[in-house]
Amino acid sequence: MNANERKKHWGTIYTKKSPQEVSWTQYKPSLSLSIIASLALPKNSPIIDVGGGESLLVDHLLSLGYTDISVLDISAEALARSKERLGSKADEVKWIVADITQFKPKRAYTLWHDRAVFHFLTEQKDIQYYVNTVSESVNEHLLLSTFSLDGPQKCSGLPITQYSVQSLTDIFSTSFDLVKFEEEVHTTPFKTTQAFLYCLFHRRAL
Repeated sequence: MNANERKKHWGTIYTKKSPQEVSWTQYKPSLSLSIIASLALPKNSPIIDVGGGESLLVDHLLSLGYTDISVLDISAEALARSKERLGSKADEVKWIVADITQFKPKRAYTLWHDRAVFHFLTEQKDIQYYVNTVSESVNEHLLLSTFSLDGPQKCSGLPITQYSVQSLTDIFSTSFDLVKFEEEVHTTPFKTTQAFLYCLFHRRAL
């Protein structure tokens, strides 16, 4: 699937389906928030939520006092919904419409958060582009959540890549060290379950 096809696919998903109709919806991203809290970041730390779409993570981060938040998604429709949900607080967020396999960050981030984007990359060139982008633009923490080896093999009609702790560690080993990992069984809005793996990496000193 090329970039134009990806953009059309996700635009259609967010145009036709509500949060209650997509599997990845979390009414409170508790594990992500817990791991982020453990980092004790200054509130003005640059944070980017990759594939943020309609995720409620940004709502919680704003409520916790974080002041430099970016949300990236390939779907302008998804980001428009989040802006509408946040109302005037949307002006406090930097919104980025971009395909992660083409994204060229213009700044460095203290924390890069990705829940359920990386596992959609199935071609080596796209995986490598992602790794290179993270390595060049993240100066402290990478929090990555993917389907584990016990998770689905497809999502939203698309194939995904399942990961283990070791395989994720190996992929990012050039620039990052694994700090911790946790597993989560996510219950979808329609009461099915999905096995996720969360890995927190710290940028290795240059």
